[in-house]
Amino acid sequence: MDNLEISWVFELAINPGRFEDLKTLMADMVEATQKNEVGTLNYEWAISDDQQVCHVYERYRDSAAVVAHLESFGANFSVRLREAVTPVRLVVYGTPSAQVKDNLAGLGPVYMAPLGGFRR
Repeated sequence: MDNLEISWVFELAINPGRFEDLKTLMADMVEATQKNEVGTLNYEWAISDDQQVCHVYERYRDSAAVVAHLESFGANFSVRLREAVTPVRLVVYGTPSAQVKDNLAGLGPVYMAPLGGFRR
C-alpha cells in the first residue's frame, strides 16, 4: 500500500523581540491542532540555543489532512505567525496533492519525493 502521509520541516527565523509572542502563539496553535485536527499525526516545535531559529516538524495522514490544517491555520493564526517569524525554508516529504502544492506555493517549498527506505 502506498504511503499517503505528508510531512515537512518548516524553518522560521524569530523576528527581533518576538520570542515570547512566538511561545504564546505556539501554545495556542498546538492546542487547537491537537484538539481539532485528527489527521495531524505530529506537530512538534524546536528552538535553537540562541532562540533565533525555530523548526516545526509536521506530519499528516494525507493531503486532505494538510488542507484542513492549512485552512485552520489561515483562518486563526497566520497573521500572528507572520508578526513573530520570517519563513526561511520549507522542505516537504511525500507526494502531496496538487491542492496542497498550490496552497504552499507562496512559501517556495522544496519537495522531496520518496526514494527508498523503510518504516516501522
